[in-house]
Amino acid sequence: MSTSAPSAASAASAAASAASAASAASGADGRGGPAAAATPAAGSVDLIAADERTLARTVRGRRVGLVPQSPAAHLTPVRTVRAHLAESLRELTGTPRAVLPAAVAAAAERAAFPADHLDRYPHELSGGLAQRAATALALVGDAPLLLADEPTTGLDRDLVDRTADELRRHADAGRALLLITHDLAAARRIADRVAVMYAGRIVEVAAADRFFGAPGPRHPYARGLLAALPERDFTPIPGMPPELGALPDGCAFAPRCAHATDECLRTVPRFTDGAACHHPQEA
Repeated sequence: MSTSAPSAASAASAAASAASAASAASGADGRGGPAAAATPAAGSVDLIAADERTLARTVRGRRVGLVPQSPAAHLTPVRTVRAHLAESLRELTGTPRAVLPAAVAAAAERAAFPADHLDRYPHELSGGLAQRAATALALVGDAPLLLADEPTTGLDRDLVDRTADELRRHADAGRALLLITHDLAAARRIADRVAVMYAGRIVEVAAADRFFGAPGPRHPYARGLLAALPERDFTPIPGMPPELGALPDGCAFAPRCAHATDECLRTVPRFTDGAACHHPQEA
């Protein structure tokens, strides 16, 4: 969902065709795109230009942790969950062999992965267990930035809440979190800041308390997301998302928006004051 500064978690939420990414709005230009690239700081790594050795030894798990969207596809099929965790602990934390079994159990517990399943291979895991295994692996290194892509997929509500709380603790320890999710309840539980995307573009960025509480979102799509929740109006957003390869000339949400005018159909709204909308709800 979104990246936060150290000691703050952020989350961006979306539904249907939306995904979220809050920090992407930082330094954005009027159309939601990035501003001029910043000069790399000393000791930084150019992730685009870096070779595999650099990424493996200095970035993955050390600077950036990842909970992948398709966890089973990211697990080595010939290794057990225990072997995955043991290797990650040795490489990322230098855990001594004598205490490795206990450290593996603790890492699994952190993501609510059952100890009696540690010797299973990826093909023996359900979707929810694979998700928890991937989360446990991502948390091992306590990376300064954690990217969590749909980390609650396949989990029941109790495990969703537990996972959300563990991700929040990661951020509360002074680290950054970028959460991508369609789960608005998880986003509300984790986020300091929320960004909502529609048709591949950020349409709103707001503080989480303002977004989920009063005065609420300013963009009609974001307001529709909340109104569609069962505990709210339980009213679906009419229509269907556009094809990304055939976006309309104006606002991509205009064909589904009750507030659309001719201006919305003709021109793409600029991102100003936290929303990309010609007629945002007044704060």
